[in-house]
Amino acid sequence: MRNDARLGGQYFLYLVACSHPALLCRVPQTVERRVESGQASKGTTRRCFHWVGVALLLAGCGSAAFAQRKADPSAERSPRSGLTGAEAQGETVTAANPGGADGLGNPLLGGVCHPLYRLRPSDVVEVTFTVAPEFNQTLTVQPDGFVMLKDAGLVRAQDLNLQEFSDAVRRAYSGYLHDPQPAVALKEFERPYFIVGGEVGKPGKYELRSDTTVAEAVQIAGGLSHEAKHSQVVLFRRVKEDLLESRLLNLKKMLKEGRLAENAHLQSGDMIFVPQNKLSKISRFLTRPAVGLYMNGSQF
Repeated sequence: MRNDARLGGQYFLYLVACSHPALLCRVPQTVERRVESGQASKGTTRRCFHWVGVALLLAGCGSAAFAQRKADPSAERSPRSGLTGAEAQGETVTAANPGGADGLGNPLLGGVCHPLYRLRPSDVVEVTFTVAPEFNQTLTVQPDGFVMLKDAGLVRAQDLNLQEFSDAVRRAYSGYLHDPQPAVALKEFERPYFIVGGEVGKPGKYELRSDTTVAEAVQIAGGLSHEAKHSQVVLFRRVKEDLLESRLLNLKKMLKEGRLAENAHLQSGDMIFVPQNKLSKISRFLTRPAVGLYMNGSQF
């Protein structure tokens, strides 16, 4: 029995020394001391080695765990399953303009060329209230630019975008409803268009579906006729409700010399007139009835 215990103790000591090579030199000395010592010191030595072995094993486990955590820094972070990109890295990404269109007004992002749609006469909008469905209604913008709200009276809608119109409706119902939250949807509207008249193959009104220049609009309208004076193409653009600005374009020189920078981009409501004869003089600003002298309505 004593021999088995002695062999077991030496085997345990050998395992501890193997896991910590620095202790190898101490093993022979320890065994010699155990042989020379008497029966009274054997129990004390065995207990000492037992606790020393336990302490070394605990130290080894701790150092191994520390090394593993150091090798894998991501283990220190709590995983967020189901998230990718900036959220997965603990970052927060917010819109530059929460609740609005980012980049509006930035030329690099097309904000200037593509502003928010603004209501016009004959547009149809739908107004709904989640907590007060009895006030839900469908409205048509009148020729004077106003709409008639149920129980709230007239509210101006022309030249307002949907967010601005929603704010106007909310203010109008503040005296009738507690914290009104109207939802506004555009149901019908006049699609963007341009008009080409004069000496072209197919004069008329065309839908403006994408970014279009004056030269492209003339081609869409069937191209120039043989009598066209395309060195004096006139572009009419509305600046106010009944006031338009005229601009002379030398389409012939522009295309011949490749001066495409002068090729104006159309906006909704623009009118292009290709004359047959040379224009002696044209005012910069004209009223809508005056423009009718150039644009023959029977062509459309």
